Amino acid sequence: MTTEFPFSELLEQLPKQFFASLVAKVGAKIKAGHDVINLGQGNPDQPTPGHIVEAMQQAVANPKYHKYSPFQGYSFLKKAVAAFYAREYGVDVDPTREVAILFGGKAGLVELPLCLVNPGDVVLVPDPGYPDYWSGIALARARMEMMPLIAEQQFLPDYSAIPAAIADQAKLMFLNYPNNPTGATATKEFFAETVAFAAKYGIAVVHDFAYGAIGFDGKKPVSFLEVDGAKEVGVEIYTFSKTYNMAGWRVAFAVGNEQIIRAIELLQDHLYVSLFGAVQEAAAAALLGPQDCVTELVALYEARRNTFISALHRIGWEAPAPSGSFFAWLPVPKGLSSAEFADILLERVHVAVAPGIGFGKHGEGYVRVGLLTDEARLAEAAERIGRLGLF
Repeated sequence: MTTEFPFSELLEQLPKQFFASLVAKVGAKIKAGHDVINLGQGNPDQPTPGHIVEAMQQAVANPKYHKYSPFQGYSFLKKAVAAFYAREYGVDVDPTREVAILFGGKAGLVELPLCLVNPGDVVLVPDPGYPDYWSGIALARARMEMMPLIAEQQFLPDYSAIPAAIADQAKLMFLNYPNNPTGATATKEFFAETVAFAAKYGIAVVHDFAYGAIGFDGKKPVSFLEVDGAKEVGVEIYTFSKTYNMAGWRVAFAVGNEQIIRAIELLQDHLYVSLFGAVQEAAAAALLGPQDCVTELVALYEARRNTFISALHRIGWEAPAPSGSFFAWLPVPKGLSSAEFADILLERVHVAVAPGIGFGKHGEGYVRVGLLTDEARLAEAAERIGRLGLF
């Protein structure tokens, strides 16, 4: 008879994966033979640019990378990160003290609460927001206080609405612009407010810059580190997944505050050896090589956005166009919850979207759509939804 091994209390109190049920529902529809247009995921649909793949192919053959990598990553990749930030944002970064190599952006985001907070400490979290912020906070046994992101505030948190008693207890804050799920972007003025607020209360800021390359209408997204004092209070997490279509490669970096970088590297010394050296070489090739692939990718997403939003307007769905990321954040028809509306779309017209409630309480009333299929399919999705006569 098999012995039962109950999970630890730590695993039992992890947040439930809301979107696992969505994936299962979509999978069941596809298995039943239906043509599902799946707009519910955030998985880039384009291949990694050829010059990056070629750099990886050559590096794999190098015996140097068949051994353990340096625990804290190769210096050539950290130098490439510094060159990237100088070129793209005019930010001076010390590659030896202000860069940590990560096993994908998600790993860094989950690790940071373990690095910086203790059980019972408060972490400020955007609502709606990326659910994996909650995972690291749960592992650290810390306490979440939500910062509502609402349309009237351009989906930026209102620091004046955070009670001083909460701010005093807060040790860490997550931000993410361009934003998942809302598609909103931030200004330098907002980041300056963030630095002042964080400095006043001694809060470490983690800016998730996953969609940093993806801004529309000729506006380049702002890096948190472009603002004076940002490095004194926080770090930025940048992933290769979105900018270079390297989601499966699991490589990212944290850049900024020296003490926070040291904490990340200390924790990772105990969790990993280091990322495969060939992946690090390919990542450096991505940062230092030609960037026309990024320009073309942003243009692709912008064309998809324009096609999709125009198609929605034709069916009477007054949906705002996102200013960044590859997501659209769409208000649901009155009288329906986000989960009910998502179920109707999947059941009746075989279009999958992500219900806003899965991103937090203030996500209710919206669904998130990923612009991760071609324009024809996006237009078809809008046309199918139009048939329901809900708008």
